[in-house]
Amino acid sequence: MTAPTAPSDQLSRLLAIMARLRDPQRGCEWDLAQDFATIAPYTIEEAYEVADAIARDDLNGLCEELGDLLLQVVFHSRIAEEAGHFGFADVAAAIADKMEARHPHIFGGADAAGQSRPERWENAKAAERRAKGASSALDGVALALPALMRAEKLQKRAARIGFDWPDLAGPAAKLAEEIAELADAKDAAHRFEEAGDLLFAAVNLVRAHGIDAEDALRHGNAKFERRFRAMEALAGGDLAGHDDAALEALWQAVKAGE
Repeated sequence: MTAPTAPSDQLSRLLAIMARLRDPQRGCEWDLAQDFATIAPYTIEEAYEVADAIARDDLNGLCEELGDLLLQVVFHSRIAEEAGHFGFADVAAAIADKMEARHPHIFGGADAAGQSRPERWENAKAAERRAKGASSALDGVALALPALMRAEKLQKRAARIGFDWPDLAGPAAKLAEEIAELADAKDAAHRFEEAGDLLFAAVNLVRAHGIDAEDALRHGNAKFERRFRAMEALAGGDLAGHDDAALEALWQAVKAGE
């Protein structure tokens, strides 16, 4: 039986593979043509595929998808190294330094009393943002986040400095107000703006209930998909051609059977 290789050996192998793929004379034409911007969509896609494998409890798939995600880190690091900015070792060192700094009660001997884990974490992140020259409480909320997730993060940042509703009545009333304003919108541009306000207000109300909006909508998506597929099964396949009453009857039958 062959002895397993050390993680460092496999990482060195992966780094060498990427260096060969990006070799100007002997490399792969596709890999050589890539840059940060062209690779970024794949990086996001691979992160979602990791989450999908976890949701499906597919451990073999998770192993494979984590490898795909690691490749993205190696790819970006290699492009940066070729341009003289930083390399993979710098990326690893930066996150190692950050994790130690964010856990002073573990690595630095600091007293952890008086603060919860989320408080320690957020305080450490806020200190990092200030050190980088942040001028707003909203600085550092990534633009590329899914819109629902970004809305919640913006709201949480604002809430930390006291800009938040004191109870559930405020966000509930705001949501009702935004529904009315969307209904009263005069043209497409106005409807677009009010639709954004409505969705933002909905996230705020869900957050006020202590619920993660992204997780809640993901659960809602899964429930709708499950019920719709069950409707198709009851109907023998294609739902096209069924009138509203028939579709509603199928929907109610599925709900009753859950």
